[in-house]
Amino acid sequence: MTTTTLRPRTAPAPAPAGDRGPALRARRRRLLHWIAVHAVSVAAALFFVLPFVFVFLTSVMSDGQAMSGELWPHEWNWSNYATVFHTPGFLDWWKNSLMYAGLGTLFTVCSAVPVAYALAKFRFRGRRTAMILVISTMMLPPQVIVIPMYLVWAQQLHLSGSLWPLIIPMAFGDAYSIFLLRQFLLTIPQEYIESAKVDGCGELRTLLKIIVPMAKPGIAAVALFQFFYCWNDYFGPQIYAAQNPGAWTLSYGLESFKSAHSVDWNLTMAATLLVMAPVIIVFFFAQKVFVEGVTLTGVKG
Repeated sequence: MTTTTLRPRTAPAPAPAGDRGPALRARRRRLLHWIAVHAVSVAAALFFVLPFVFVFLTSVMSDGQAMSGELWPHEWNWSNYATVFHTPGFLDWWKNSLMYAGLGTLFTVCSAVPVAYALAKFRFRGRRTAMILVISTMMLPPQVIVIPMYLVWAQQLHLSGSLWPLIIPMAFGDAYSIFLLRQFLLTIPQEYIESAKVDGCGELRTLLKIIVPMAKPGIAAVALFQFFYCWNDYFGPQIYAAQNPGAWTLSYGLESFKSAHSVDWNLTMAATLLVMAPVIIVFFFAQKVFVEGVTLTGVKG
């Protein structure tokens, strides 16, 4: 008969420190990834922000310091902005730019929404052909038709020397705006429209009561695109309003201001910052709805 000897049970030995290596390496990789991503983000932010900082610092320098290589102003000359505002014609350029951008944006949105709604939700023969024709107009550079259009507005309608040849055509739709809005409206379920029709809504009431409130991000994106385009437009005012200084916009008047103050870099930078300020402010307050609208316009084709 054999006897078995029971030995006392011992606790397992603790794992050596080397066994925690994979966890430490994973944690180290996450830390390095976080540092790399934020370093790239900070570098990209500085890349875009530093030019604006340079423009601002130069705009508050004195005449002599603006011509030197110094980057920080000795004195903050805020009077440079007052000098720019008192430049003859500068306030008129502001008014013309606001009229051009405001009316152009309003006309574009009001004309593009119904067309985009029809192309997105109506079922009719030739809908695809109509969409192709709209998109094809986006491939036509404006320089191709500028001469015949100028002859029509100047010789037939006698509207040269004003901004109306640029504003009036926007009341008849814009291909890019129609395309973006159509892409956004495709994301709205058809059931909403059918429910509205069951309740007795016609097409116009459905558009105004159902589609427009749901399409606010897309409409806001289109409005911002058009506002930025009109505000920064240089080619159009140069063609139609060059002979009338009273109809100049800021983008075109800034060129004249820069020529008159070619050695006053502080005044030129102050005028440049005043021209850019409305666009920056509008985008800062509307960036959320702008990004949302741009993102959703590409969800469904």
